[in-house]
Amino acid sequence: MHGLARYIPVLDWGRSYDRNTLSNDLIAALIVTIMLIPQSLAYALLAGLPPEAGIYASIVPILLYAVFGTSRALAVGPVAVVSLMTATAIGQVAQQGTAGYAVAALTLALLSGGFLLFLGIFRLGILANFLSHPVIAGFITASGILIATSQLRHILGVSAGGFTLFEMVDSLVTHLGTLNWITLIIGVLATGFLFWVRKGLKPLLRSLGVGPRLADIAAKAGPVAAVVATTLAVWGFGLHDRGVAIVGEVPQSLPPFTMPGLSLELISELALPAVLISIIGFVESVSVAQTLAAKKRQRINPDQELIGLGAANLGAAFTGGYPVTGGFSRSVVNFDAGAETPAAGAFTAIGLAIASVALTPLIYFLPKATLAATIIVAVLSLVDFSILKKTWRYSRADFAAVVATIVLTLAAGVEVGVAAGVLLSVALHLSKTARPHVAEVGLVPGTQHFRNIKRYTVETVPFVLTLRVDESLYFVNARFLEDLVQDRVYEGSGIRDVVLMFSAVNEVDFSAVETLEAINHRLKDLGIGLHLSEVKGPVMDRLKTAHFLQELNGEVFLSQYHAWMMLSQNDGPAQAAE
Repeated sequence: MHGLARYIPVLDWGRSYDRNTLSNDLIAALIVTIMLIPQSLAYALLAGLPPEAGIYASIVPILLYAVFGTSRALAVGPVAVVSLMTATAIGQVAQQGTAGYAVAALTLALLSGGFLLFLGIFRLGILANFLSHPVIAGFITASGILIATSQLRHILGVSAGGFTLFEMVDSLVTHLGTLNWITLIIGVLATGFLFWVRKGLKPLLRSLGVGPRLADIAAKAGPVAAVVATTLAVWGFGLHDRGVAIVGEVPQSLPPFTMPGLSLELISELALPAVLISIIGFVESVSVAQTLAAKKRQRINPDQELIGLGAANLGAAFTGGYPVTGGFSRSVVNFDAGAETPAAGAFTAIGLAIASVALTPLIYFLPKATLAATIIVAVLSLVDFSILKKTWRYSRADFAAVVATIVLTLAAGVEVGVAAGVLLSVALHLSKTARPHVAEVGLVPGTQHFRNIKRYTVETVPFVLTLRVDESLYFVNARFLEDLVQDRVYEGSGIRDVVLMFSAVNEVDFSAVETLEAINHRLKDLGIGLHLSEVKGPVMDRLKTAHFLQELNGEVFLSQYHAWMMLSQNDGPAQAAE
């Protein structure tokens, strides 16, 4: 049972489920359901899909994640960034509003779920680490700007489009002549109200003596209030007859069984976008899950999270949805509302299922401007320009990567932006490791510690050169070490012994071993001994499988202090091994 619970976590937390936990999960589910109804509709609008697709994508996926996921508070469903990436991807293969567009969304969810499941089964979650945090922050900031800009057409009541910032702005300016003033008033009032609800409603209610739990629920229900008020206004005054775009008829049913398109042409066109969506969704989801788990001293399993998210996306593919992941805002709300287990998500799914059957006729007159306002208020919290200031102070390379990611995402679209983010993250890693920090060290007086001669007052011996290598050695940086040693042991330098201090070296690949052999032969020809110190066990095990240790022109010392004591008392030059 324990082994099975590792892959189906519900078997673990379900054993200790009690009435108190049930009560807390039900309250959290109620609050999140109230929040998710307008949010799901809005994100479907952002993805270019019918509004019911957002609700469908929030039912079965949540249930599947509750069974296979490891986070106790993560709330899975449509999110802003993935919705934008979905619209960008399927907008290139099908016309929005057609059956082919909806089928493409299902196929995208299928491919995303399959890819996540593949990574989870083979425990490849580490691949997500190739996206650095500064690059992710830059991408999400740029995506937030793109999403907010894309929704201005609904606020203005114009038919604009575009996938990049410049295309969107140009299209908006071009269509300003068709602006609908009533739609603009509704959109501006809804946006202002939602901003006030987010920041000011809860403090106001608390000052009036309302309890903290009730005040919190009221604040989370702000979008619902905006939906109700604007829907009644459009219905009561007949504003849809005066050009105000409305949601219209929404099917009154549970999620249907749907079949994704399986044509090779469609799959080949959506394969890369599905991979990019999976990576971004997983990174965002795991970041949120780990943050919330740490607050309760809980742990999540990233590889099992891949399986949970993969199952959720597969569920979306066969129930009329589109790609989903763990959302930041809804997960925080779920956590703050007291959710203790993934069952809270299951109860949320039940609430949404009831809403899809009983409440959908009530949103016929819901103006799209209100949904756009909901999206704008939600995504502007993603925009974080402080990352520019932080990276500028800490690392100019990271700053350049953030700026490049933001600019490319805004100028070329989200797919180019996230692809560039991956490439920039890898390039940053390679650039940092290609020229590893190698310090010449000496003995700190009165101790057995060795430190950088440029930073500390240390004792050195003219005929012993000790270099501390602060990076694993592999094919990219091995030549750098070879050139460095060669520059330091020029003829007439008086150096008799070179010690490579390997305390920070975790890996030496085959190319690096060959480089070490080349260094050894060159020093041997010069009558200089090559020694190693503080080599880690796994590295030593690997070196023993090569010929390097047998040919080494010197010794391997357990500690650098031992090497110092032995070599600093050497009265003559090191003897080359025969």
